[in-house]
Amino acid sequence: MTDLRKIIIDDTEVEVEGAMTLIQACEVAGVEIPRFCYHERLSIAGNCRMCLVEVVGGPPKPAASCAMQVRDLRPGPEGQPPVVKTKSPMVKKAREGVMEFLLINHPLDCPICDQGGECDLQDQAMAYGVDFSRFREPKRAVDDLDLGPLVDTQMTRCISCTRCVRFTSEVAGITQMGQTGRGEDAEITTYLSQTLDSELQGNIIDLCPVGALTSKPYAFTARPWELKKTETIDVMDALGSNIRVDTKGREVMRIMPRNHDGVNEEWLSDKSRFVWDGLRRQRLDKPYVRVNGKLSPATWGEAFAAIKTAVEGKQVAGLIGDLVSTEAVFALQNLIGSLGGQVECRVDGAKLPAGNRSAYVGTATIEDIDTAEMIQLIGTNPRAEAPVLNARLRKAWINGADIGLVGEAVDLTYDYAHMGADKSDLDALVAKDFGAVKEKNSVVIVGQGALQGADGAAVLAAAMTLAEKTNSKFMVLHTAAGRVGAMDLGCVSDGDADTLVTGADVVFNLGSDETTIADGPFVIYQGSHGDRGAHRADVILPAAAYTEESGIFVNTEGRPQMTARAGFAPGDARENWAILRALSAELGQTLPFDSLSALRAAMFAQVPHLGAIDQLPENDWTPIKGKALKKGALTNAISEHYQTNPIARASQVMAELAANAASRKAAKLAAE
Repeated sequence: MTDLRKIIIDDTEVEVEGAMTLIQACEVAGVEIPRFCYHERLSIAGNCRMCLVEVVGGPPKPAASCAMQVRDLRPGPEGQPPVVKTKSPMVKKAREGVMEFLLINHPLDCPICDQGGECDLQDQAMAYGVDFSRFREPKRAVDDLDLGPLVDTQMTRCISCTRCVRFTSEVAGITQMGQTGRGEDAEITTYLSQTLDSELQGNIIDLCPVGALTSKPYAFTARPWELKKTETIDVMDALGSNIRVDTKGREVMRIMPRNHDGVNEEWLSDKSRFVWDGLRRQRLDKPYVRVNGKLSPATWGEAFAAIKTAVEGKQVAGLIGDLVSTEAVFALQNLIGSLGGQVECRVDGAKLPAGNRSAYVGTATIEDIDTAEMIQLIGTNPRAEAPVLNARLRKAWINGADIGLVGEAVDLTYDYAHMGADKSDLDALVAKDFGAVKEKNSVVIVGQGALQGADGAAVLAAAMTLAEKTNSKFMVLHTAAGRVGAMDLGCVSDGDADTLVTGADVVFNLGSDETTIADGPFVIYQGSHGDRGAHRADVILPAAAYTEESGIFVNTEGRPQMTARAGFAPGDARENWAILRALSAELGQTLPFDSLSALRAAMFAQVPHLGAIDQLPENDWTPIKGKALKKGALTNAISEHYQTNPIARASQVMAELAANAASRKAAKLAAE
């Protein structure tokens, strides 16, 4: 039952939920309220006092709109709706006073501050402050913190809004930041001068309303008004976080999150945020052909001629990597199919069944986690595989959800019931009687690590049986951004990737750098970075990265989303689909499209839901029946979170983060 209340805000009457705070009610009425400490995804602190409003008939002083609910307001003497004023002389004077206090110790750093042009304090001082200060005392100074390689600190600028403290403790699940002291001596600091140990720490840069916390890799490289901003999709994991890529000329300068309540809310993992320096290094910018055992630069014509010679009369196979868009997958599938070969996207050995979307995607949405009362994880470490999804799981746990895990015991930033690490423990769990559990909102999440190996299909069948017995929604947590789209297009061979490669004379490797191809077949590698795949190749075709072409990616819940081109690929590198179209003409198997729109039209005709951008198709529940589970440990798919793809491996920032993570895991030695 909804508790709707009428309220008059600046002469506008609105009807809102009684549980809403006044600051939220003002947003419904279209009235902007300044704020520093308030953030809708964090707990209410009520300590900056910038959001003061006047409540008519209330106390003779302004009220903090972030900490007062609509239901707390008294109606007028004759039952009229409560009245709130946000532009009265009382409010104006109060805001000017608050701003004057905030600026007492704030340094005059605006010309050299990296937050300039994007600073909430700067904007609100202009809008709500006064042009003078009555304070002549010396300003205080505070020592800067070392938070690690990602977040730069200038703590003298801090206004103690505590957003960073609340985010790290509530969302990221670490307890390393806090506030010490009182009054003028109050300062934000870290426990025992620790650096931050979280995959989400970069979000405090966005949250900081002043220049106290800024991006260390981006610092002093560009001003916001110099940047071209492109809204696109992240591919560092399979969550499909919505991002904004900021470019200056041909270079990506930074990556920021965009709000999407159904996917990433407004958070972004550190790998997705800081991987951009990997887009500049180890790039393939010209074709190469192996001559006398050595890769030598070549023209596109020479590379295509070498491929034509190698392919004639041979058995061809295609491998699809983790970061490949559906357009490139569709083009390769058609090209290899015309040559009589098969393509395979399950290059990690995951036993995902073709054609059954409920088995390789599931029936749950990411938003279902918010309302879940019970969540069962099977063979997954979401903190490493999808840190933003893990924050959502933590939010569900805070809201009272019970979480269980069958698999490796790891630190997930929240408490869970560990039900064993062996497949026999999963068998025992499935065999239980679940009585009352069926009445609860529950979700079963199975990871890629559980589905790899010979027993993968049996684990998937057991997980689906568990979901069916507990009346749960089912989710497959993928680790590769391009996997679900490739599965939708049916890029599955008769066996697995190893069998396909073993039986082929020529292997077309489309961006798969996690696969080891043994000596024997002729290998064509198409990708953006000179990584493992390029080292094994006989011909290299340089392609665009995810920020350099438009493409559709389907995330782990089955939602198609489209990336946008933020810049151009370096040198002779070209868009993936265009390379395959040009090669098909050279091989005498010309693909039936000459433009990206024509390719998409053909692809949508084959798989219509790919054209429903940002919409979730419903998947018919079709459980699979598997053989009995064998004994054996359930292992996680990712061991090194920061080194999972060629872009991350080319990034210096990711290398430093990986080294820091490894040193934290190393056994501590007692002082002797």
